[in-house]
Amino acid sequence: PASGEPSMCTINAAGTVPWRVNGDALEVALVHRPRYDDWSWSKGKLEPGERWPVAAFRETQEETGLQVRLGMPLPPTTYRVLDRDGVPATKWVRYWAAQVTGGDGSLTHEIDEVAWLDATSADTRLDYSHDREQLRALLRAYQRGLLDTWPLLVVRHALATPRSAWKGDDRRRPLSPAGHVQVPLITDTLAAYGVEALTTSPSTRCVQTLAGYAKRSGLDPHMRNAISEEGFAKRGAKRVYRVVDEVLATGVPTAVCSHGPVLPTILEALVGRLAPVDELIPGADTSLAEAADLGIEKGEVFIAHVCGVGDAARIIAVERITSKAEV
Repeated sequence: PASGEPSMCTINAAGTVPWRVNGDALEVALVHRPRYDDWSWSKGKLEPGERWPVAAFRETQEETGLQVRLGMPLPPTTYRVLDRDGVPATKWVRYWAAQVTGGDGSLTHEIDEVAWLDATSADTRLDYSHDREQLRALLRAYQRGLLDTWPLLVVRHALATPRSAWKGDDRRRPLSPAGHVQVPLITDTLAAYGVEALTTSPSTRCVQTLAGYAKRSGLDPHMRNAISEEGFAKRGAKRVYRVVDEVLATGVPTAVCSHGPVLPTILEALVGRLAPVDELIPGADTSLAEAADLGIEKGEVFIAHVCGVGDAARIIAVERITSKAEV
């Protein structure tokens, strides 16, 4: 801050714009907060160590009673507020499109009404101009047939016991204590994106990375030797491309867990599925190319938002969820 001006803290928050199609009309869910008597999107502050999409998923469920699956990222917004101590602060909110997958619609004390409205009615009902940015982006995607996406999550296994400290078969090398700490963060991320299928290298460190989510969801991981280090060294890129094609043919939200030497090939396969530039969310092509060239960190999750299935599948947005805590 300039001399004599009070310092401004930043409050990080995340939320969603739940959507559905009713007949021929796109509808979105707004929430009413009796404390402020306003209509806006469901959102809330990040908890310590929480990742942005996990906070968006959690806050939506807590405030509306709706279970959602995060879709494409929507424009973020910032605005000035007073914190709990009355000090000026900047609130930074990130948003995602979200499809409702379940929940009983039970409301919390902060929310006394949820209203499903068409886009025109929602635009009128929203109390804040900055909330209309997310609505416009959602409507544009819907009008272009790009809103109904499904996620393909590429996971690099969590931190493992160093090779130098392991005397047995490297395929059985387990996660380190620090790696086990990363597992719940990965598990919560997969839950936020509604993963319904798990594909993994059979190596212990990969299986353990997905074990938390496998237990939570009741899913049995599909073991693919082609994306293990040993299988990749023996069979090469062609088999890896085949695994990616098989996942894209399903249209099912899927997490694929593999190793540092294999992941660039997995990501290169996805580069070939990028949508035309005029359909991409800005930066998606460069982010995917960078990840393919430089790799991703242990415990990091790379998310490709896919429109269509099989040969028609094309990626319109990507995200990178760091292995480090956000706050």
